[in-house]
Amino acid sequence: MTKKRGNPDWGKPDLHAARNEGPTSFEEIVRELRLSPADYQHSAQLKAWVQKNKDQKYVPSDLLRAWNFDVKGDL
Repeated sequence: MTKKRGNPDWGKPDLHAARNEGPTSFEEIVRELRLSPADYQHSAQLKAWVQKNKDQKYVPSDLLRAWNFDVKGDL
């Protein structure tokens, strides 16, 4: 008997994939800096972190727009 080619589960959701259960890096830095959403735009430390990590980490798009930051991949 010949072996079937390909992955029979292709296109099906991965039920065993690791779920994103923890906070994002952005949420961690906000908690570390003890900022509320109203304070995000006025925090120099958060702005410096976002400038350094905006292309690799999640940052809310409205905050990026408020600071006029371009992100790689944006059109």
